[in-house]
Amino acid sequence: MTFRHADDLPNPLRRRVLRYGVGALGAIAAGKLLVGCRSGGLPVIPRQLQESGVDGLFVPEGFSARVIAHSSSPVVAGLGFLWHAAPDGGAVFPADDGGWVYVSNSEMKDGAGGASAVRFDASGEIVNAYGILKGTHRNCAGGPTPWDTWLSCEEVDKGHVWECDPFGARPPRELPALGAFVHEAAAVDPETFRIYLTEDLPDGRFYRFTPASIAGNIPDLESGVLEVAEVNGDDGGDVSWHRVDDPDATSTPTRHQVPQSTEFNGGEGAWHSDGIIYFTTKGDGRVWAYDIEAALLRLLYDNDSFVDPVLTGVDNVTVSQAGTVYVAEDGGNMQIVAINPAQDVFPVVQLVGHRDSEVTGPAFDPSGTRLYFSSQRGRSGLSFDGVTYEVTGPFG
Repeated sequence: MTFRHADDLPNPLRRRVLRYGVGALGAIAAGKLLVGCRSGGLPVIPRQLQESGVDGLFVPEGFSARVIAHSSSPVVAGLGFLWHAAPDGGAVFPADDGGWVYVSNSEMKDGAGGASAVRFDASGEIVNAYGILKGTHRNCAGGPTPWDTWLSCEEVDKGHVWECDPFGARPPRELPALGAFVHEAAAVDPETFRIYLTEDLPDGRFYRFTPASIAGNIPDLESGVLEVAEVNGDDGGDVSWHRVDDPDATSTPTRHQVPQSTEFNGGEGAWHSDGIIYFTTKGDGRVWAYDIEAALLRLLYDNDSFVDPVLTGVDNVTVSQAGTVYVAEDGGNMQIVAINPAQDVFPVVQLVGHRDSEVTGPAFDPSGTRLYFSSQRGRSGLSFDGVTYEVTGPFG
């Protein structure tokens, strides 16, 4: 296949500066690098990305890559465990021996969903793989907790959140107190242990759950208060929280129980970093930043603010140790796009030949030098053809 570089396009459109500043969060302005897009049916590869040596995967110069798992295939030869289909949201957890675990959801429906884990030793070698959740429905995103568990979210009507042990030592548990709705992602504030939740519907809401009690730095997730956000402004503003009286949605969906609550168009990934909850809304191509202490919501990125946007199809999100926000694309140019503290917006990874897939599950290892993610449906566009990757390099 022939590829074109963005620099080779005739009269490339210049992008506009974002309309919305984010104050102390950093004003994200138009990036300095040209977007990789499609022209004349040919995939366009940004000049700063190079072939990685892994088929169809482009990374920055000096970075390396490998495939760590493929759906329906063994992760570790001889162990017999097969990687799950439709890999989605993910996170990394440090191990006591200097290694780590990468957890990934399976977005399969009708009880075929769940989550699995890949165990690495301190040198980065894969030493084990195993399931940590099964029999659930469309486990899309979720989020890690400060007490080292994985919250896996069911993206179905009246879906629940499940708490899982990344190391597989304890059985998963269902958490109805976090609400029954079309769950997408969860992000935990390590100061208060409140959990912020997104809802993947065109009129979805932004929620938070406050545990009833905390003992030994472990919150009680089986009881507490679920609230929904009201934002004073269409493009962000002051946030008020209102109690959802019936989290089980026995007669009325949670999103309709508080009339003054604010609609978010297709809530997707969420991640906590340094007192900020970052989350995305795919229906309007936006990345949001909620300042917990100030109770203030701002726009970090708005697709409509660009003539030729770098980032489209916003989905899963993570934040590096250096404070850079990384957003994976559902479709778009099949990229992971960075929004860094220097106010640049630019792609760091691109998959070519995966047009019927989406990029999912971005997460960094404890050193911040290895980025994990998946192509949910691979080249074929089928759920059983998902591929999970590791890209290594100086992300900082």
